[in-house]
Amino acid sequence: MTAIRTNSQKQFLLIQHNSYRYRHTIWLFQNGAISLILIILTDVFVDRRSLDRQQGVSQISVEEAVSREDIQVAFICTENVAHEDNIRTFLQAGKHVCVEYPMTMTYKAAVELWDLAQEKGVILHEEHIELLSEEYRQLKREVEGKILQEGTLHFTGGPLNPGFGSQVFSGIARLTWLVELFGELSVIAATTKEDPANSYRKTTAKLLTADNRPLTWIEERGPGLPRAKNINFQFDSGTLTQMPSAPRGAVGLFMQDLIYFSDKLAGQVSPEELHREKIRILHCLLLAERIHQLCQS
Repeated sequence: MTAIRTNSQKQFLLIQHNSYRYRHTIWLFQNGAISLILIILTDVFVDRRSLDRQQGVSQISVEEAVSREDIQVAFICTENVAHEDNIRTFLQAGKHVCVEYPMTMTYKAAVELWDLAQEKGVILHEEHIELLSEEYRQLKREVEGKILQEGTLHFTGGPLNPGFGSQVFSGIARLTWLVELFGELSVIAATTKEDPANSYRKTTAKLLTADNRPLTWIEERGPGLPRAKNINFQFDSGTLTQMPSAPRGAVGLFMQDLIYFSDKLAGQVSPEELHREKIRILHCLLLAERIHQLCQS
């Protein structure tokens, strides 16, 4: 964890576990890449390991981090299975929280944490950088206005690291894509094929849109599999079989998400938008939980 202070005098605390993404974010802060938003003042960090000073920053305990009044915001990027406990700890202490997806490994826990955030009067933000990519934005433009007949989204990638939990929850970014593109979904079937000895697993979920159009989501991971998204969306006006090409955005995805989070802290995001986002996140978690249950049965 690393503490950084904004120009509004909030103190940020980073809870990390070998995470490259927020280390890069801090590097951007230190090099003035977003000086219009943040002024860096690194004072302390927390880590499960016992470490010497890092980049001139001293280590403190979680207990001290929670009790310090000058630390008001926590970024959580630990293993997925540890998210819930870390979120709860800092919400209970009245800190704002930004967490990597998935927020939790169950729908019920996510509802409880959001209720706790509301009770404490703080922001609970789950980052979803997949919705900020130029690739996704271009895909959404191409899908908009078309009537879906049926579709498939097939993701491939390498094996998950220990602590990432269910393949379904770790892949919730793809499920979020489908919900954002085609609206509220329901689960009608789900299966998993796995070969633990070779670190291979393939999960297939059959979904329906609100107007009963079938969608298939496949999450496949194993050694040597390329990180890729393959689509086949059939519309009344034609078929989309390739992800659209899009230029790289001028601002990094994690930075875009951080800016959005800071807008929430500054009260610049409307209650209606916050509510829509909460409903979507909880809907995706509920879908993931149902898929996971079907795969276990």
